[in-house]
This record gives sequence, structure tokens and C-alpha cells, in this order.
Amino acid sequence: MPELAPLRIAFTNIPRRLWAGGYNYQRNLFEALNRYAPGAVTPVLFAGTADEPEEIAALAGIPAVEVVRSPVFDHAATGLARATNLARAIAFGLDGRAVAEFELRKIDMVFESARFFGWRLPFPAIAWFPDFQHRLLPHLFSKSAYWRRDLGFRVQIASGRHIMVSSASALADLKRFYPGLSNGVSVVRFATEPPAGLLTTNPSDVIAGYGLPARYFYLPNQFWRHKNHRIVVDALDLLKRRGLDIVVAASGNTQDSRDPDLFETTMKQVRSRGLDANFRHLGMIPLDHVYALLRASIALINPSECEGWSTTVEEAKSFGVPMILSDIDVHREQTEGRARYFGIHDAETLADHMSEVAQAAGPATVRNLLPNLEQRVEAFVADFVRLTRDAMASAAR
Repeated sequence: MPELAPLRIAFTNIPRRLWAGGYNYQRNLFEALNRYAPGAVTPVLFAGTADEPEEIAALAGIPAVEVVRSPVFDHAATGLARATNLARAIAFGLDGRAVAEFELRKIDMVFESARFFGWRLPFPAIAWFPDFQHRLLPHLFSKSAYWRRDLGFRVQIASGRHIMVSSASALADLKRFYPGLSNGVSVVRFATEPPAGLLTTNPSDVIAGYGLPARYFYLPNQFWRHKNHRIVVDALDLLKRRGLDIVVAASGNTQDSRDPDLFETTMKQVRSRGLDANFRHLGMIPLDHVYALLRASIALINPSECEGWSTTVEEAKSFGVPMILSDIDVHREQTEGRARYFGIHDAETLADHMSEVAQAAGPATVRNLLPNLEQRVEAFVADFVRLTRDAMASAAR
């Protein structure tokens, strides 16, 4: 039988400053497709003219990835602009300028992530629903932000998109919040395999460069309210009162459009409690530094109140880094019980876990990728490729 031609799938760039997990997801997906399913998919990345050149260059350097820069894919700066784009796609049924770019590049399929291209889109489309945070934590959203997000999901469902979720937990939420849907739905649990080039940085140099001690916990979540950094500050306060001097190194974007003062008010609490040396926020750091700090840490902490399938947890799994995680369903699913868990408001249990892990930790060590990682990533790629074929077949029918 003749081999199938690679599916040319349109992806839109996700800037790391806006959503580091989304950027890392697509970069990891493109790398994994090239390694484990060469010739199955050609990712065509549509990026805005102002997107970070180094980030785009890293994606363009992956074999088989094509990059298109166009102002059509510039990211809307305000919620009003995003709402206007969504309204146009609904009213006219088509994001005409984007479709023209897709047709010019001979696209076969569109991967929609946080952008709707219209119910008259002339291509099969997969809509990725990472999580249902607005339904699970509605108090974190303004009314307009809540309905804009919910309307986006609803029009993608109504337009017959094949829906991709990343966990059984998210699938259960999808069925609960949007009952009766008849769309094709696929659960694709991702696994990460960082490229070798990002693992050549010496962790000792990175640790020394940031002035960190040899033993520290790592918290690489963007500073968004649902990421729940404050419970870590509360736990450090409890530990200090117990006479334990423990350091948490945190990194990631500090901007949350829903709560612009969150970072500064949290750091004021850090200073007022005398925890400046214990809670060390490093800002937005290069990816090779992220992996270096993760590999050398005592343990990863993820206190998030909501996740679809945590990128930071998946990366810790890749290296066998111990994990202390909020006790939410997806963390249990993702780690199969092989972590320590605490309630999202339970600083005391978090402090207990940190104390036990710190006191039991041996000498500082740098972990390498686990030997079973290839099988997990290969399964992820197989599930994604199967999803694309299913969506194409469904559209043909």
C-alpha cells in the first residue's frame, strides 16, 4: 500500500510569556512527532510578527516544522480585542484572513488552541480544551472573561470540532459541564522528553548563578492566582516557626491579567514574614535553566488548584524527581499515587511533607532522564497521530 502523505496541520504559536505550559507542550509535541512518527505530520506554525524570535527559532529548528510569520496571528493585547475576534468568527462563520493563510500553505487540518476560526472553517479541526478552570474556579474570572471562555468552548462544540482533552479528569469535566455533546472526543495524555540541547547546562553553575543553596525545592509555575503560590509561603512560615530553614526556588511569569497585584502582594507577605531567603522568585528564566534547577532539586512542588495535565509534573516524572502536589484529581491520575499530596488550603500538611522530604534527602544530586521515558513519549505520539487520523476520517464521513 502507498504511504500516506504527511498531514499538514496548522498550529498557532503560544508565546511562552503568555502560557509557558502551552509553549512547552507544542515544542515537545513537535520534537516527539519528528522522533517517533517521522513523516506522519508536518506541523505548520503560524506566528505573529511580534512573537519572540528566539522562541520561534527554537521551534523552526525542529525538523519538518514550517513557520509562517504574519500579522494575522498577532496576539490580541486586550480582552476586548479577543472578544471582538471571537464575535467576528461567530458572526461571519469564518476568520477569513487566517483561512487565506491556511489555504496558501496547503493546510489539511487545523489545531485550535484558545482561538476559534469559525463554524464555516473549510478544514477538519481539532479543538484542544486544556482544562475547565472557568467552570471549576469561576470566582477567578470576571463575568466577561468567564462567558468569553465558555462561549468559545460552546461554539467549538456546536461547530462539530473533534475535541482533545489531556486527562480522564478533564473528560469527566467535559461531560459534566457540556452534557449531550455528540462530538468525537479523544484523551491524549502527553509525556515530555526534553531535547538533549536543553540538558547540557551545568546545574551547579545555574544554582550558583541564582545564589541558591545546594538543597532547595522547585516551584516552576507561572504566577497566576490558581497556581496557589501563597500556600507555599504559608508553609514556609510554619516551617520557620518550627526552626527549619528551607528554601523554595520559584520561577515563571509574574503577570496575571485577572489579578495584576497578585505577585507584589504575595512578595510583600514574604518580606513581612521574614521569608526573603526562603521564598526565592527568579522571574522568567531560560528553559535550560528550568531543567537544570528541576533535575537538581530536592523535590518539585505544584500547589495548583486546577490543571488539565500538568507540564511541570510531567517534566518531573521524566527525571524521577520526587513530587509534592496539591490533592486534585488530575495530579492523582497523572502520578498514579506516586507522590505526596496536600489539600489546596492545607499549609500544615504541605509543611509536614516538605520537612520530611528535606530531612530524608541525601546529598545533592543531578538526575538524568529515566530509561522508561521513550515508551511513554512514543505512546503519547501514537495517541496524537491516531487522533488526527480519526478526525480526518470523521470529517470525510
